[in-house]
Formats: sequence, C-alpha cells, structure tokens
Amino acid sequence: MLKRLLGRALTRLDGWVDRLYGWRWNPLYQSGALVIVCLAVLLVTGLYLICFYRIGSPYESMVRIDGQAWAGRWIRSLHRYAADAAVVAAVVHALRMFCQGRAWGPRALAWISGIFLVFLLYVCGWTGYVMVWDTHGQLLATEGARLLDALPLFSEPVSRTFGGDGPLPSAFFFMNLFLHIAIPVGLVIFLWLHVSRVARPVLLPPRPLLWTSVGLLTAAAILLPVPLGPAADLLRIPGDVALDIFYSFWLPVAVSASPVLVWVTGGAVVIALVSVPFLTRPREARRPTPSAVSTRLCTSCEQCYVDCPYDAIRMVERTDGREGLVAQVNPGSCVSCGICAGSCAPMGVGPPGRTGRDQLAQVKEFVAQHSFRDGEIVLVACGRSAAVASQAGNGAPRFPVSCAGNLHSSVVEYLVRAGAGGVLLVACPPRDCWGREGPKWLVERLFNEREAELKTRVDRRRVRVAYASFHDLRALETALDDFARALARLDAPAGETGIEVDTECELPHSVAGRR
Repeated sequence: MLKRLLGRALTRLDGWVDRLYGWRWNPLYQSGALVIVCLAVLLVTGLYLICFYRIGSPYESMVRIDGQAWAGRWIRSLHRYAADAAVVAAVVHALRMFCQGRAWGPRALAWISGIFLVFLLYVCGWTGYVMVWDTHGQLLATEGARLLDALPLFSEPVSRTFGGDGPLPSAFFFMNLFLHIAIPVGLVIFLWLHVSRVARPVLLPPRPLLWTSVGLLTAAAILLPVPLGPAADLLRIPGDVALDIFYSFWLPVAVSASPVLVWVTGGAVVIALVSVPFLTRPREARRPTPSAVSTRLCTSCEQCYVDCPYDAIRMVERTDGREGLVAQVNPGSCVSCGICAGSCAPMGVGPPGRTGRDQLAQVKEFVAQHSFRDGEIVLVACGRSAAVASQAGNGAPRFPVSCAGNLHSSVVEYLVRAGAGGVLLVACPPRDCWGREGPKWLVERLFNEREAELKTRVDRRRVRVAYASFHDLRALETALDDFARALARLDAPAGETGIEVDTECELPHSVAGRR
C-alpha cells in the first residue's frame, strides 16, 4: 500500500516537473547523478577549507575562515549546502528506486550499497559538524559519546572526555579530521559497488543541469551564508541550538531517550532498509522471467552482449558443433528488461513471450483487428509512459510493449507496411527508463542503423519517437499533433497484404559452413 501511494505521488510529481522544465532538465530523473555532483562540490570546497583549519584551535580557525572577505564564508556555506543537497538527492533517488520496484533481485546490491553510502555520508557530516566545535558540534559530540558508552567497546566511558574544565585534547579533533577525510574513500568503494552491476553507468547529469545545480548552490551560499554558532563550552549545557534539519533532525528525540532505545530504533530502521529487496520481491509466479537465447538463431554478432544495460550477457564458445561464439544469459544478473530482444536481428534472444518473433506474431494479430483509416497514427506504447493512460491518444490504436528498448524494429516495419499513416513510439524519458537504456537504443535502431535496424525500405517520415512520463499527457498530445501535421503533407499510405518480414540473417562464412 505504501509503495503504491508513494508511486502515484511520484509519477504525478514527475509529470508536473516535466511540464515545468521539460523531461531533459527534470532534476528528479537525475537524483542519483546529482548526489555525485554534490560530493564533487564537497571535495573541492573541503580541500580549500582544510588549508585553513587548525586542530589546536578549531572554532577560532572557523572564525578566521568566516572573516575572509572574498572566499572563506561563502565557500564554507557552499560546503554546508552541498552536504544538505546530497542527502535530499540521495533520499529522492532511493524513493524512486523503491517505488519503481528497482530494489530487488539483481538490483539488490545497488540498493544495499546505497544504504551504506547514505550511512557513510551521515558519519562524514557528523564529524564535519564536530570539527567546527560550536554548540551544534558540542551537542553532536556529547550525544555521540553517550550513545557509544552504551556499547561494550571502551574500557573507560567516552563521555569523560567532555567532563572537567580543561580543554579537549588536540587528538580528539585530529581523529575527527582523519575520519572526515578517510570516510570519502569508503564512499568511493561503495559507489563502485553501487554501479558494479550496470553497464555504462552515467555518473553526472547533463552539463546544463550540472552547472545550474552548482550555480544555485553557489548563489545560495553567497546570498544566504550559514551563520557560525556560538563557541562550544563544556562547562555549560547548550541552550537553543540551531540544528541542521538534514543531519540533526533526530537529536531532539535522541537526547531525551535512553541510549538503548536509540540503538534499538536505529538498528530496526537499518534492518528495515536493508530488507527492502526481500520485502518488495514479487511472488515467484509474478517475477519476470530472464531472457533466453536460441543457439540455433544466434549469429555471433555480439549485439545483445553490447546492448545489455546490466552486463547480463556474455559470449561463450559454442557446444553445438559450429564455429564462433554464442550469447549466454546470466539469470542472476538479468532484470528481464527485454532490450536484448530489440537488439537481435534474427530474433533469437529475449524474455519468453517478448522476443522479436513473439512481437511479430502479436503485431500481425493487432493489424488483423484494426483497419487503419487514412492517416491514422498507431501508438506503440511503453508500459510506463503516458501512452498507456486511459485518456491518452485521442482514440488512436495502441500497441503496448513492456519497454521501448524491447521493441523490435520489425514491428514498426510491419505497421507501416500494413497501412498505418504513421507510427508514434511513446517512451519513458531516457533518464527514467526502467531498463536504463531503452529509449537510447530504440532511436539508434530506428534512425541510426544500429544492428537490428529499421530496414531502408520503410519510410522513416512515418516513424517518430516521443518521450512522455505517465502523467505528462500534454507532451503526448503535442507530439501527436505535430506528427499529424507532418503526416498530412505526405501521400495516403498504401497498405500491403501478405507482408513478409526478414526473420533470418546471413551467417558469417565460418559459421554458415558448419550449419
């Protein structure tokens, strides 16, 4: 129920932001990449700040940084704002993966490593706030010591470090500085794990969005600099402390609770988050079936191996007496996106029921049930796009596919040759594709002659691709109107009967000779 409600809210928000900014610049689609941008800003600004930080006088060094006329104050504020933005972007990214059902199976490693990435980000932020050593840092340090004392880790209570009227030893601030610098190394390791099961990971958003994000953070840092709190004083209990809502939201509750309760609650939250891949896994009967390869049809072209977004296909030596290699799917890595089916010219690979040959049989049945009127546009609808909405398309016939990248070009050829005035392929926005690279490979096959390409005999003026998220009906209506106007300038289509579509490929000579 929670997943369904959040999913509906998220798709509606996607549609609203698409209409406001356009799908290319929708920051919600770039949430994971924006985390990397924020981490890069943290690294650059942190290198500057560390040059002026002194562990022997932490608060005084922050005052000196704040007093720099041209750089220090806004760079410190930019460091702070980037840290907050990284948390926001990470939470948005996690919510999207959860709501879209992209946290289980082969994607479980990405989810669990992402949880640890957020944890390390919080620890890094914690040590950063303590390094400032204002009242906020003091509160975080003393609360952290109280929580650590509840664990059987140290022979002496850590809280004693903050007792008495003597200054804190420099070793304490050195430890915080060391952790604040060392933890980013752990971030890099877990980031590698996070993307290790995907091919061609995209770590940065498009340049306009990247520089706009950095510019907005910088403008906020210059126009709204973060004030430095009062200096920490171990002889006084901090009164009203300005908390960071993104890193310290838990402090008011934790301070008044027992350490055991805090640890139990925190542990329960971590266990719940780590268990998401197992809790959201569909029942076995509803799980999508991994792709399979027909060794008889495989021509060793390696296109499915190249196109697979999850590195789930490899080329291995044949065992059927023929020379060359054959594609082999690793079921443990396959998410059943079906992109391999669209990449295979002889239609020999794909999830059961969604191979190119299955699609060709389905489109033949579809054409038999529809007598295309002159100039009628057929919508080939991705299952997560606006074209599947009940009120979409103005009555145009719809041919559904699970993913735009799963579509075989022969389906488009058959529709055009059968007399459709035009074929409008409606896909998810490219950076929000459930199969990651579906729209990308679709366009390459239709218009740029990528393997399993649309044949040259097909009039490409009658084929167009549009991107529209589930609730962005305006984008779909605009694309339909523009396409209809373009088609009106063409002659009426002449439908064919008895259409034959190529389902076999010429094998390389070394393979053909052994068949």
